[in-house]
Amino acid sequence: MTTNEAMIGRADVDVGVGDGQDGVDVVHAVRQNSDAIFTWDYERSRPALAKLYEKAKVSQWNANDLPWDIEVDEVAVAAANRVQNDGIYGQLDLRGTPVESWTEDDWVQFNVESQNWTLSQFMHGEQGALICTAQIVETVPWIDAKYYAATQVMDEARHVEVFARYLDEKLSGHYPINAHLKMLLDEIIADDRWDMTYLGMQIMVEGLALASFGFLHQMTTEPLLKQLLRYVMSDEARHVAFGVLSLQEYYEQLTAAEIRERQEFAFEAAVRMRDRFLSQEVWERMGVDVKEMVQVTLGAPDRPIFQGMLFSKIVPNCKKLGLLDAADGWLRHRFEDLGVIQFEDWVDTSEEYASLDVVDPDRVGV
Repeated sequence: MTTNEAMIGRADVDVGVGDGQDGVDVVHAVRQNSDAIFTWDYERSRPALAKLYEKAKVSQWNANDLPWDIEVDEVAVAAANRVQNDGIYGQLDLRGTPVESWTEDDWVQFNVESQNWTLSQFMHGEQGALICTAQIVETVPWIDAKYYAATQVMDEARHVEVFARYLDEKLSGHYPINAHLKMLLDEIIADDRWDMTYLGMQIMVEGLALASFGFLHQMTTEPLLKQLLRYVMSDEARHVAFGVLSLQEYYEQLTAAEIRERQEFAFEAAVRMRDRFLSQEVWERMGVDVKEMVQVTLGAPDRPIFQGMLFSKIVPNCKKLGLLDAADGWLRHRFEDLGVIQFEDWVDTSEEYASLDVVDPDRVGV
């Protein structure tokens, strides 16, 4: 069995239960220390960002035009998804674990809760992106970047809207934000350097989200969710490309010490995001021992494959930015330890975003 230290980069699993549970304050404040930057230079000097901006303007879609009249039976969907996607627990010997006596109904309910939890974390992450992108509009010094970031603010508002509506109208409610995701969002928002907002949100959080949406899009049997995810993915690809195109230019100006600091931030963000996919809050709601089930999850043979795929967008984008091999390959070695370096030569998002656009003439909202 893979050790905890090898899996998460430290000796013990921080299960994160108790922070972000029921009863958490509805309003959460994070102090920002960044300056709002005006630029009086309106020259359109960055053609790649200008192209992305034009693409964003014609790719807007209306959440109200999704087929919300589709009936969703969340129990039936969970059962169908369980048949189609046996999941990591279907291949484990669960004798001696807290779930050894679970019935099929218990596992279906677990899948119901897991979908509520997963989509809730997507929703919370999208609100984080909404706030971060509004911050980028204020802090980035280039007019082309301000123009594009303004379109992303609209995208992110739409994403929060559709996930919240799906959870409210089609499923059975929200989960609070996962502790690991909350800590990462707080750190990104509090940093006063605009490029760290880019790195944390556009490259790391949005990159993982793009891969996660693609995974769920393939896995789900529910047609409304499948269509919703497809449209969100088309936006997310542009968002990640925005980060790559902006940071590639900026990082060429940084010192070795500054690059190393960004490598360390990227690694810590990767660890935190991976930790949040352990379904701690679901196990707690199902009434089983959370720490024990986290250990069971970490020992699942297929988990490294699923976990690795989440970073299929992040690793090539970090390579494109020069973060993998700077400082004697510090981040490369960390990604090797995480078991995700095999994605380094996959296409980076600045090259693939157009292929993920929704080009159907009957596109939603157009």
